[in-house]
Amino acid sequence: MRPSAGAPPVSVGLPVFDGERYLALALDSLLSQTFTDFELIISDNGSRDGTEEICRAYARHDERVRYHRCVDNQGAAWNFNRVFHLSRGRYFRWAAYDDLCAPTHLERLVEALEERPPSVVLCYTACRLIDETGAVVEDYEDRLDLRDRRPGLRLVRLIQNLRYANPAYGLIRRDALSRTRLLGSYPSADLVLLGELALLGEFYEIPERLFFRRVHPQMSTRAHATAREVLAWFDPSQGRGRPTVAWRLLLEYSRAAWRAPIPWPERVEALGRLLPVQLRASHRQLLREAITIVSAPLGYALARLSARATR
Repeated sequence: MRPSAGAPPVSVGLPVFDGERYLALALDSLLSQTFTDFELIISDNGSRDGTEEICRAYARHDERVRYHRCVDNQGAAWNFNRVFHLSRGRYFRWAAYDDLCAPTHLERLVEALEERPPSVVLCYTACRLIDETGAVVEDYEDRLDLRDRRPGLRLVRLIQNLRYANPAYGLIRRDALSRTRLLGSYPSADLVLLGELALLGEFYEIPERLFFRRVHPQMSTRAHATAREVLAWFDPSQGRGRPTVAWRLLLEYSRAAWRAPIPWPERVEALGRLLPVQLRASHRQLLREAITIVSAPLGYALARLSARATR
């Protein structure tokens, strides 16, 4: 298939920061797809290594590549959202600088969405985990084929089975993705985005293992050991805050269910299914964070009283 003269049907957005080690492999994987009618938008978030040179070389040799560079690192959330805002296709896919996909990956995804009704908003393929050398680690089971007409059940099944957010690297209908809040600037925002999409429609899994997710020490979930570091990765301006991960996730899931563009009885049902599942899964972390929230100002007040008493 030859590239379209105007806007292509598919947009692939690749946000990157300091990705020189795996970037060329990822770009080769994307540009060798059997489905060729797509644009590849790269947004470089102020990389300090050889990322810029790699990207500019690929853009010179392939007209499908559109390279954008920001001087300063604006955070992962900003960069992920930026590639979507720069895209034009009716279908959109995020790509990571360190992952790979089989040559027929895009072709199978496009076929699946074209053949299915608009109620299917996202299509993804089965995943194989690989390590930093490309060796297979695991044939991973996502169990996120969410074909059910009830939004609340789709949301609960998503939450119960989520570990790696692999469907976020599937192919998404643009009109559905544009109705979400995109990626938020807080830890686990990718899970909330998938939750919003699950409330909007069904997910369809292609059982062929055409997506290769690389797990390595430098990946974001392993390179940032604390919740504060993860928060700074999403948005550097928030890195000094005190993140409450479990409470924020509960709040954002609830907000997603309440604001979903579905009939209000279905919103109520989604909330009714969501809250007990999330509370049961995270009750210990919710309690720890609640104690931290309460004890911090109490400790500060006691310290001030102690300081006054010793004057």
